[in-house]
Amino acid sequence: MAKSEKTSAKVATAAAKVLKSKTASKAEKSAAASALTQKGSNEKTGVKAASTAAKVLRDPKASKEAKTAAASALTQKTKK
Repeated sequence: MAKSEKTSAKVATAAAKVLKSKTASKAEKSAAASALTQKGSNEKTGVKAASTAAKVLRDPKASKEAKTAAASALTQKTKK
């Protein structure tokens, strides 16, 4: 059985910065919220949230914090 992934404190801090940002896009905030939701829980990233996180990773304008949170959310995606 694969180990359960959880959001680290460092990633949670980055996600919180994104959520507080006035310039972060809706997609960036969504990915950050998904990562932050998984801090200290066994929740998994859903298909819609994973799609949004992938868009953030492809966005050249996305901040480092947003990309960190998006990567964390994708790491915790439910497996098919």
